[in-house]
Amino acid sequence: MSEIPAKATESDGPSGDATAEDATVGDEPNADVPSADAPRAEVSNVDVPAVDVPGDETWQSNPPGSIYDYIKVASFSIGADGLIDQWSVRAERLFGVAARDAVGKDPIEAFVPPELRSGGHRKMAEILDGREWTGVVPFRLPEDVLTSGGPDGGPDGPRTGRERGTGGLEGVAEVYVMPTVTAEGERAAVCIVVDVRVLRQIETDLAASQAIFGQSPFGFLLFGTDLKVQRANRRFAAVFGGGVEDQRGRTVHDYLPRHEADRMAAALKRVLETGDSVTDMQIVGPAPGSTDRRHWSINLYRVHSGSGRPIGVAGLGTDVTRRHAAAREAAHARRNLALLNEAGARIGNSLDLETTARELLDVAVPGFCDLASVDLYQGLLDGDETPPGLADGSADLRRVAFASAVADAPFPDGSAPIDVGAVHRFAFTSPCADALRAARPRLVTGADDESASRLTKGLVQSTLAVPMVAHDTVVGLAQFSRTKGSEPFGERDRALAVELAARAAVCIDNARLYRREHERALILQRSLLPPGDPEASGLDIACRYLPGNAATEVGGDWFDVIELPGHRTALVVGDVMGRGLRAAVAMGELRTAVRTLALLDLEPAEVLSALDEIAQGLGNPAGLQRATRGARKAADADADLSEVYLATCVYAVYDAVTRRCTFANAGHLPPVLVEPGESALMLDVPPGMPLGVGGEPFEDVEVELPEGALLALYTDGLVESRDHPLDEGLDAFVRALNDAPTTLEDACDHVLNTLDTHHGEDDIALLMARVEGLPTDHVGDWTLPRDLESVGRARELACDQLRDWDLDRLCDTAELLVSELVTNALRYGDGDIRLRLLLDRTLVCEVWDASFVQPRRRRARDTDEGGRGLQLVGLLSAAWGSRRTPRGKTVWFELALPDGDSEPMDAAEALLSLF
Repeated sequence: MSEIPAKATESDGPSGDATAEDATVGDEPNADVPSADAPRAEVSNVDVPAVDVPGDETWQSNPPGSIYDYIKVASFSIGADGLIDQWSVRAERLFGVAARDAVGKDPIEAFVPPELRSGGHRKMAEILDGREWTGVVPFRLPEDVLTSGGPDGGPDGPRTGRERGTGGLEGVAEVYVMPTVTAEGERAAVCIVVDVRVLRQIETDLAASQAIFGQSPFGFLLFGTDLKVQRANRRFAAVFGGGVEDQRGRTVHDYLPRHEADRMAAALKRVLETGDSVTDMQIVGPAPGSTDRRHWSINLYRVHSGSGRPIGVAGLGTDVTRRHAAAREAAHARRNLALLNEAGARIGNSLDLETTARELLDVAVPGFCDLASVDLYQGLLDGDETPPGLADGSADLRRVAFASAVADAPFPDGSAPIDVGAVHRFAFTSPCADALRAARPRLVTGADDESASRLTKGLVQSTLAVPMVAHDTVVGLAQFSRTKGSEPFGERDRALAVELAARAAVCIDNARLYRREHERALILQRSLLPPGDPEASGLDIACRYLPGNAATEVGGDWFDVIELPGHRTALVVGDVMGRGLRAAVAMGELRTAVRTLALLDLEPAEVLSALDEIAQGLGNPAGLQRATRGARKAADADADLSEVYLATCVYAVYDAVTRRCTFANAGHLPPVLVEPGESALMLDVPPGMPLGVGGEPFEDVEVELPEGALLALYTDGLVESRDHPLDEGLDAFVRALNDAPTTLEDACDHVLNTLDTHHGEDDIALLMARVEGLPTDHVGDWTLPRDLESVGRARELACDQLRDWDLDRLCDTAELLVSELVTNALRYGDGDIRLRLLLDRTLVCEVWDASFVQPRRRRARDTDEGGRGLQLVGLLSAAWGSRRTPRGKTVWFELALPDGDSEPMDAAEALLSLF
């Protein structure tokens, strides 16, 4: 091959030629190939200053992990004949061609694409003529090399570049050609080749790394193997002060307190040695220039070189101080909620004043405070509603409870707590008296005034004085104290203390009212009980009531049996907490309310919810309106009438058609069921809160009662007394029912004679019912489509069923009324129509549809053509109405059965009477 003039001092392009034809080797029109005309270092015309290199560094080899691990550099040499005479191992890796396949070949013919070979041969001639050359050269491996495999002879040998079409593997290389002279004096060349694509990838990776490292909102650190900072980003420097370069060479001890720095250094060393990452390591310390404690979440991982050698540890730090503050607040909220839940479960389990006060302190100490006490007005305990000094907080108080978590610690002179049972009063100017007057909590610290020093001497850091307010009346004062070293009281603590005191105050006030009402009489009790033996469809019923003796006077026990539409029956047993006249009055009001609510055909749980609201308003001069609005009014001459009434109640609705009974319980004892041939068992009906407590929903439970089953509802006086605990009484009651006679009356007498019913401590109510379901042949049930033909079909079905029951005399009336109800369902209802006839002591007809809109009866004018359907139903039936169902509504009417002496009203005459 002819010699090519070398690239020297000419000012032409890097390829050594300014013509477009000669530049084609480095300027292939491909977007992936950098221009061959890009500026490059001129080797021959650049003056390189002399550098003194120490002798021991001249031949120093780079350790693993140098730049050569990342870029692909190879070399080969070209002989005087223009053929490859040496092919390095790195060239084998770069091109994927073994030396045996490369040596002796023309590099232009072997690796340069055909369209660029002419320019390549000219360049080769210049190179062999002694000129240096630098340029970017596209190359392509020969197809015979591709088919023969890599340098190891296998088909999966290393490759570089990309494959395009069927022309083989292609790539782009930056070539540095340096002329040499052989031993024979002939000109040759040494070529240094760098993979351009790898260089571009490194440039891209460095740019991306710099962008991520510099623009991250988190703090980044890179520690070397000596655990010193090699690099930090701007975010980290902004937090810890100084510039980015100022962080270089520092250790973690320059940033953190000693104990935290030791933890961090140990973690860095462990990560560097083991390679195990550390995630969410919590570090605490102050930021520079601030005394506030900051929290950081640290993530550490080991960094490796291209050869896999560990070169350091990377750290990512996130400031999580706000997250820790939120977690601390959440922990406080959970603690407060747990205390409130515990208070709801433990406070108010007794109607004894002292017991309720101790229950409050058992909840508060030590979970909320270190010391606590409860003081109640002595006058209120004695029954005086307005004792002297109540308004200004200077009235006598009695210490009813005290608790301390530091009972063994000494108190300074004059600061010891008041003995339990002692009567005392607060000075008019004291913070406690101020809290009682304003009915607001007061935080007392030693810095307040001299009168507060007694509460904060010695161990006590601060005290919360919280008035105990129940039903707009201050009944006493609760004091919660924390010792020095404990966390100070905050706003959440103040709110929690108020809630705890309020709950205890309500319970204490209930106990106080219980004591007062214990002395009232039994005038209304018997007059409000149902007279005679109740009757119900599908049930055989027997009941008993035994009042307390003269010493205990009356209680609030009652029972009732209420007939509902559709041959359903409501069974009610309740117990107003307390005895005397007021308990009897409350019982009468609740019983009346139950009967009224039952006629609205509500679900049992809805009935109890409404009763709960009514119970909260009992004894209140403003009634339910005041109770529900929570009005806070000053006490007046009738303040003694404002009472809290609590009652337990079981409300059950039995359907004689389905023999299913739905129960709802408001804190009452569970019903007992005795199935034929089985032992008695207590039904699992969730015991809701008693009526009058408020704020808690009630739950319905549906139970299927087999034919002949015995259901017993009762009050606590039957199973509980001073000598017989409740559990023993319930067990004895269950055993008595197992041995009860068949007839209900005998069964009631057997139960009362077997149990201890003469204790005279409480009145007793017992209601027993035996299930006698409606026979299936006494029920007619049909579903009709939603079309006009259903009206006639309904009339036919009703008449046919009545004839089967030998009730032909009711056919005309029933046919007319069924027609009216089905027509209304078609006109104003939704969905399919269900018609049901029920025969028992009366005839009941029900029409069901999917609309929730209730029918409304109106008076039609003489000139109106319609509007008289419901008037006609009311005129011809013994009773009629509508009720809600889970899927719509039911409109019903009831007809009395013919007795042979009277004739039903003629339908035509009834219709004419409407005009």
